[in-house]
Amino acid sequence: MMKVVHIIPGSGGTFYCQNCMRDSALVQALRRAGVDAVMVPMYLPMFTDGDPVPDDTPVFFGGINVWLQQQVPFFRKTPRWLDRLFDSKWMLKRAASMEGTTSPAGLGAMTLSMLEGARGNQRKEVERLVQWLVEHEKPDVVHISNVLLIGLAAEIKAKLNVPVICSLQDEDGWLDAINPPYNKRCWDAIRARTGDVDRFVAVSHWFADRMGERLNIPRERMDVVHVGIELDGFKPASLDFDPPVLGYLSRMNASLGLGRLVEAFVELKKVRGLENLRLRATGGLVGEDRKCVSRLRKKLAGLGLENDAEFVEDFSREHRLEFLSSLSVLCVPVEQGEAFGTYIIEAMAAGVPVVQPNAGAFPELIEATGGGVIYADLVETLREVLMNPERARVLGKKGRESVEEHFGIETMAQKMGLLYRDIRQND
Repeated sequence: MMKVVHIIPGSGGTFYCQNCMRDSALVQALRRAGVDAVMVPMYLPMFTDGDPVPDDTPVFFGGINVWLQQQVPFFRKTPRWLDRLFDSKWMLKRAASMEGTTSPAGLGAMTLSMLEGARGNQRKEVERLVQWLVEHEKPDVVHISNVLLIGLAAEIKAKLNVPVICSLQDEDGWLDAINPPYNKRCWDAIRARTGDVDRFVAVSHWFADRMGERLNIPRERMDVVHVGIELDGFKPASLDFDPPVLGYLSRMNASLGLGRLVEAFVELKKVRGLENLRLRATGGLVGEDRKCVSRLRKKLAGLGLENDAEFVEDFSREHRLEFLSSLSVLCVPVEQGEAFGTYIIEAMAAGVPVVQPNAGAFPELIEATGGGVIYADLVETLREVLMNPERARVLGKKGRESVEEHFGIETMAQKMGLLYRDIRQND
């Protein structure tokens, strides 16, 4: 049986983390397909749909220790018994609750240090992880979750002599947000290490082209495997439009378009026939996100619309299924686009049509599924869909059928399994 180790940053379960959900669902599907897949969390514990991480699996690069080793040279040489205190679950849960109070802008030095791997300030964390892999797992393939972890690849290959695969999904946003001069230095560090990875796997053709160009990765070293989701439990939404409900599913902050959607909602409430329109948003929030949502609540209250909008903090799978079934249309207006957009696939799995900007991989997904509309004018496009329930139902039906056929997690796991076998044979 082939053994594959997935090294994955934990999100702490505080917001709708597309990468975490992707990796968690993939590991569980690979296991069902007969692959010995192991999930190894970094930074924070994993809190995702399902339970893919055994209780005895340690958290590597605990978020508190990583920060201390970056800031204070003393902690780069402390014994493991002391580090273990900062890696305790209760302390990491506390750190997870504070995630989001910092931004990429001020984390350039730490990001660069992590990219330097065994030559960075977290050297002992690298050694501890690799030694654990050698002694406890002995994998045939190691799959790292994103290119920000590429600093691990050289040491893994040197000590385990196995191929390393790296997923690509939205890392550019983090890197571009880092303050100069570290943003350029981090991009340069990644380019210098792409040779340590045997194969890159992007979640869309758009992002494969984008990162291939920015990292100088030849297209023959880049595969595309669309994200799949666990389809069990999704049921078609009623789409009865009584009342019509506009939905948002992503981390609830301004950069992902929540404020823009609230503005559109306010304008749509003025349209004859949409006076009873409701807004529902979920996806978690941390740090400054709470201030953003608070401002939006106050804005809506000032317009007398506070009872027509709901911001739901619980985004667990059970609550997401209920949430999606209540919508008439979903829109996450990320004007800069994203590498994929798992919320698009989840909405379509529930038979809910989507309205998205002409950016990132959104046109690719809409074309592949037929389950939504790309907008030039957000308010006008939403108005057209919301005022035409029959069209919305046709879009929703097309999207649901396409997702069931092409975007289930089992389909993704099958493609990844073939890739693992291919890379082992050619290694």
